[in-house]
Formats: sequence, C-alpha cells, structure tokens
Amino acid sequence: MSQSLAGARTAAVPMAEVVLSGDLGRPSRLTVPDLLAWPQCGAEVSFECATSGVQRHRFTGPLLYDVLSAAEPGFDPARRKDRLRFLIAVTGADGHHTLLSWAEIDPDFGRAPVLLAVTLDDNPLDRAGPQLVLPQDRCGARYISGITAVRVDGGYPAWA
Repeated sequence: MSQSLAGARTAAVPMAEVVLSGDLGRPSRLTVPDLLAWPQCGAEVSFECATSGVQRHRFTGPLLYDVLSAAEPGFDPARRKDRLRFLIAVTGADGHHTLLSWAEIDPDFGRAPVLLAVTLDDNPLDRAGPQLVLPQDRCGARYISGITAVRVDGGYPAWA
C-alpha cells in the first residue's frame, strides 16, 4: 500500500463545529471540546420517538442559555423585556431543525434546562457534534443531533 493511501486511511476525521450566529455581539464557531469549558449538567431523559418508541438516554453538556449568553445576544437595554422577542433556530447536519424562544431557556421565565449535549450515554460526541436536549419535552422531535448551527434572531417586532 502506498504511503499516501495509508495516510489517507488514518487521517483524523474533522472535528464537528457549531456556528453561533445572528443577533450576537460575539458570534463564533464551537467544537465539543470548546463546549467542555462551560459547567456541565447532566440529564436522564425519556422521550417518545414516532419510529422507535420510547427512548431512554443520559446526556451531559452545558446549558444552551449559558453558551448563548456568553455570545452576547443583542438585547436592547432601552426596551423593557426585549429578550422576550428573540428566537433561537437550531439546525442539525441532517437538515433537521427546530425553533425555541429565548423565554423558554431564560431563568427569569421558562428556565428550561436545555442542553448542548457533548456526551450521549457516556459516549463523547466530538466527531458527530453536540445534540440539543430538551428534558422537558415528552416527544423527541426537538432533539437535534449533530448540531451545525444555532442562530439567535431578535428581528421580530417588539410588542409595544
């Protein structure tokens, strides 16, 4: 076997990245090792899947709220409760996507412990990319695997 072919077979698989974009003061690209810098939370979850029935898993990772807060969402301090008009769009490598409101994850409102999971059943997600985990959801439809993008958008009109 030629040395170049052998090298190609053993070449490292690229690390999955999540692009944080939108109305953020600090947009960025994050890998699973980057997400390990935040405090890690655990969640034992059970959810229904339309194709394979009830699923039970254990996830760990930082709270979505913590990661997005560090990216400095563009809330207007002059507008009372401006953060309530912000939406969060999450996209996976397979094209699966979902939408959350900022109020769902904000500790002053819904306080949902939504994770950007870096492990699934104690297995690291370094190559596949993080997974969106919503422990409060009965259905697994908003569990997005292999997250590639998280967009924060406050472009919706504020209610007077």
